[in-house]
Amino acid sequence: MTLAANVVHFVRLLRRTGMQLGPGDALAAARAVAAVEAVRKEQFHAALAATLVRSRADREIFDEAFRLFWRDPMGAHSALALLLPQVRTPTQRSISRRLSEAWRPPAPGEAREAPAQPPRVDTFLAYSADEVLRTRDFDQMSTEELARAAELVRRLDARVRPIRTRRTRPAMRGAVDARRTTREALRRDGELARLYRRARVERPPAIVALCDISGSMGRYSEMLLRFLHALRAHRGRGHVFVFATRLTNATRALRDRDPDRALGRVGAEVTDWASGTRLGACLRDFNVAWSRRVLAQGAIVLLVTDGLDRDDTGVLAVEAARLARSCRRLVWLNPLLRYAGFEPRAAGIRALLPHVHEHRPVHDLASLDALARALAGL
Repeated sequence: MTLAANVVHFVRLLRRTGMQLGPGDALAAARAVAAVEAVRKEQFHAALAATLVRSRADREIFDEAFRLFWRDPMGAHSALALLLPQVRTPTQRSISRRLSEAWRPPAPGEAREAPAQPPRVDTFLAYSADEVLRTRDFDQMSTEELARAAELVRRLDARVRPIRTRRTRPAMRGAVDARRTTREALRRDGELARLYRRARVERPPAIVALCDISGSMGRYSEMLLRFLHALRAHRGRGHVFVFATRLTNATRALRDRDPDRALGRVGAEVTDWASGTRLGACLRDFNVAWSRRVLAQGAIVLLVTDGLDRDDTGVLAVEAARLARSCRRLVWLNPLLRYAGFEPRAAGIRALLPHVHEHRPVHDLASLDALARALAGL
């Protein structure tokens, strides 16, 4: 094959991963490559990147595809084995899977047309095309299914019932504001013109999430972070922490309106993604450094973990009990509950269970929908 033909095949590969590229981009890339010294890898890479990369998210998939494709153009079998071991962040994990699926050439009888887009509706999981997706495990979804699931999660509205605070405000109904009523009467020489009233201020409690990003959590951490991003977008309050061997505050990174960019920022800030789990130590760090700052006024804590801890479970039990006393409600979201025969045999799970108010599954869209409904009723 000539160099120009390989450039065309490379653009087709990037298009199958989801990048918005067309025939004009392939021509522009071929012209850019012809204008540089193609034998120099850095110039060749820069020429293709300048014409094909349009966003920061595309840059990561481009770099990985470039490294694999130009090592052996159109040779999928030798490069495919290098995909999975390089997973570190949620963004990189989805990119590796996208690239591995795009790398496989379509079967001879397989349709090459782009799949039809599902109809847009305002109700979560309302159309029949997503009924099967509703109960499919996140870890078993293809790239296309994950993209559709991410869009459904983004539209999911989790409204939490407001709680009454000790603050009050002037109102038409409510308890009599004796101080204001008396003050206004004194201004009128004792004439009682009207009764002034005050009512308690109501506002939804803050939701604080502690999300396990260790290797055993895999794709579940990514989808839960997308759910928490949507939750913050709807409510504007709350905090998100991620942990594996150390605790990291990811609240600021998740403020980005675009969920893909937000997860990319979280992955760039976290250094212990897909490592082991020190659940007890991380809960202790949260209780010491953060609980008094973020758990005020009846906060709800979502603890996202499978409960598998490599350290002493005695510390975990003490810190879990302390966390439960500090919040209004401690909800444990456990992907292991997807198994019908689940039993709390692990020491970490047995240490956590006595101190949580709820123990819920979180492994598919149906469980996230149920979680949203449960939050609305708390």
